[in-house]
Amino acid sequence: MFTQTLTRGLRDRVLGSPLVDLLTGPHGVDRYTELVAPTWTRSDARAEVVAVRRQTPRSVTLTLEPNQAFTGFRAGQHINLTVEIDGRRRTRPYSPANAEGDPYLELTVGRHDGGLVSGYLCENARPGMVVGLDSVGGDFVLPDDAPRRILFVSGGSGITPVMSMARTLRAGGYGGEVAFIHYARSAEDACYHAELDAMTGVRVLHGYTRSTAGSDLTGRFGPAHLAAAMPDPDAVFVCGPPELASAVREHCTNVHSESFVPPTYTAPVEPSGGTITFADSGVAVTDDGRPLLEQAENAGLTPESGCRMGICHSCTRRKTRGVVKNLVTGAVSTAEDEDVQICVSAPVGDVDLAL
Repeated sequence: MFTQTLTRGLRDRVLGSPLVDLLTGPHGVDRYTELVAPTWTRSDARAEVVAVRRQTPRSVTLTLEPNQAFTGFRAGQHINLTVEIDGRRRTRPYSPANAEGDPYLELTVGRHDGGLVSGYLCENARPGMVVGLDSVGGDFVLPDDAPRRILFVSGGSGITPVMSMARTLRAGGYGGEVAFIHYARSAEDACYHAELDAMTGVRVLHGYTRSTAGSDLTGRFGPAHLAAAMPDPDAVFVCGPPELASAVREHCTNVHSESFVPPTYTAPVEPSGGTITFADSGVAVTDDGRPLLEQAENAGLTPESGCRMGICHSCTRRKTRGVVKNLVTGAVSTAEDEDVQICVSAPVGDVDLAL
């Protein structure tokens, strides 16, 4: 511990020295200090994995020590995590499960069938691994004035942002009433089971949807589950599959929801037929109605991309001409020289893209 504290102190003195800026120009101090340790950077937010545990067969929980470039988050927000897999940087959004203000980050990553990053982390995460952190965001957060009666509802790995909210409330001495419903495939797949059950003053109910042994609830969310947990809550925070969020909205008011699921879309029967010009690559294709990212990949290009759901922003590119439609919001954008997320933007006619 003394050695670790000494190392942090040395790192902070080096990164904070104006003389170092002068001596390392024009490349900057980060390009030199990262040769000593990958997390010794002042402008690039990174973190070292300091602990790994596997709560369930289909998840991995990482404890991360972020460097001083990371500026924190609000409970419920997500962070873009970047790892290098087979020589390529891959980015995905994950919500920390720890309380606001903790010096360490806790990320629980659920394995998704076919998921490149989630599968890689579940199999290969180890202490000493360094990951990138970027673009803290999202408005799925607790209000400054917390309601007196709060119901948290989560499904699968969607437990992490609401777990962060619950931990933050407890750390701040929240005196209101809290109930928590968590849905998982089975008791074996339920993350944070023991910690939830140990929370004093919180009514916790578990719902298992495949192997129902030990389940407190039967079936999917509905009036019976609401009555068992907390009738007439002042606010409900739900994170999980879209079907769960929809069911909660159907039976509750003042619902705040989050879902990390790629948008579904139906390709138009008659695509615009416009020309998509990838100007930087000298490639032009005829629009077939799919998102710009998919059409770029079909044309042999390999743009950086992450979540494919419009959250991580790693696929953002400059549109220099034309009209696009956001498949998540339905908004149509006609402005020239604007940044668009090509994973969730479809062309409407001719489009020029800096790619």
